[in-house]
Amino acid sequence: MTTTIKVLFLAVEAEPFVKIGGLADVAGSLPLALRRLPAQATNGVSLDVRLVLPLHKAIRAESATLHTVADFPVYRRGRNITAQLFMLPLSGMPVYFINGEPLSGSSSVYSANPAQDRDKYTFFSMAALEMTRHLKWQPDIIHANDWHTSLSLYAVRSGHTEAGLARARTLLTLHNLPYMGGEGADVLNAYGLLPLSEPSLPLWARTQPLPLGLWAADTVVPVSPTYAREIMTSEYGCGLESFLAGRSDSVIGILNGLDVVSWDPQKDKNLAANFDAEDFSSRSANKSALQKQLGLKEDPKVPLMAMIGRIDMQKGVDIALESLRRLGEIPWQFVVLGTGDPKLESYLLQLESSYPDRVRAVIRFDAALGRLIYGGADILMMPSRYEPCGLAQMIAMRYGCVPVVRATGGLKDTVHEGSTGFMFSDTDPESMVEALQRALYLFAISDKWLQYQHNGMIENFSWQRSACQYADVYRSLVPNQVPSNSAS
Repeated sequence: MTTTIKVLFLAVEAEPFVKIGGLADVAGSLPLALRRLPAQATNGVSLDVRLVLPLHKAIRAESATLHTVADFPVYRRGRNITAQLFMLPLSGMPVYFINGEPLSGSSSVYSANPAQDRDKYTFFSMAALEMTRHLKWQPDIIHANDWHTSLSLYAVRSGHTEAGLARARTLLTLHNLPYMGGEGADVLNAYGLLPLSEPSLPLWARTQPLPLGLWAADTVVPVSPTYAREIMTSEYGCGLESFLAGRSDSVIGILNGLDVVSWDPQKDKNLAANFDAEDFSSRSANKSALQKQLGLKEDPKVPLMAMIGRIDMQKGVDIALESLRRLGEIPWQFVVLGTGDPKLESYLLQLESSYPDRVRAVIRFDAALGRLIYGGADILMMPSRYEPCGLAQMIAMRYGCVPVVRATGGLKDTVHEGSTGFMFSDTDPESMVEALQRALYLFAISDKWLQYQHNGMIENFSWQRSACQYADVYRSLVPNQVPSNSAS
């Protein structure tokens, strides 16, 4: 016997349609992975997951293949404005796109004006709920992501929806707690939503989108088990730690997955030489190609360290900078690729000036170079002050690049000291130096280093693993949808 759980999956970016940050990787992979789960992984429950996105300008420029589905009104500031609904299938999954005045007037996914983002994403959230009535498709679960779509869950729980949706269960995936959406009394009023008068939330949080979504959601899913525990502490809880600890039974950490088809060193065309976990002897050709491209000395015996991604204090770039300066005369090379804080970018360029034979600061976005770095560097440095999940460390391990990370969030859940990488606990350079020294010591012992590389490459970071855990949460939320002869 097979039954179906219908899931409305809301996000504001998703591969392959539009990508700004890590949310796009999740929203572009998880819904498809859920739909593809075999029956034995879901106790015979079929998952009808449908993705909904705003019709951003970047998507509108390539919208010739979108199918018009419906136009319908959404209440905003005392009048109804029209939402346009479009659809485009992706590998058999319906993907819906919503447009309307607040969205069409925005030229980017994320604006420099927080009020504009609150307005357009509240419009999107309310329109996504209303669209289900016009589709005559009633979701069992509404799955929101981060603050941008949190008010959809608040609207459901506060009764600001039709009766059918009021019966839906709700789930919020929490990607980054500090980003709460800001003071939202204006959008609550604009869309007919009442402020919350709930003493369990701090007064300042009762009009902010993310806290309202956290209050409304039946289940909250932080993007790693460790981050789920960290947000209940004063260090990481952003003032919501007591509230989150009070509902800890419904907070379940699930580690994000990795698109193992896209990130495959055996097929990656950006590498000078392809390889896999069974035979990665050719990987050294990538290191040589990388050193040559960067203008560094081509020497396989010199450890090449790397950082890839946003140049930001959160990522601990300053910790890495000082750590490198403290390594002394130990031979090493270092490359950093990314953009971000101008002050930190300047510090990286100064480091390059101080060590012209060792350091390359590549201050730009360069996807092809990033892949070659993963496939050619020996060590990936991730000294993050906090890291809800992290993607770079998983890619690095899959590509045979051994991570040195701070023991926080998803880094702690994915990197194993003494097996796949090296960890340190404190946010000071000396702590990182000690971890780097351990890594560099083992780098010189070829057999042990090869074992670290192999262990990392065979780790299972697939989205199927994560999807199975989400499917368990879905089934627990709507147990009446689980076949009676199946364990729930």
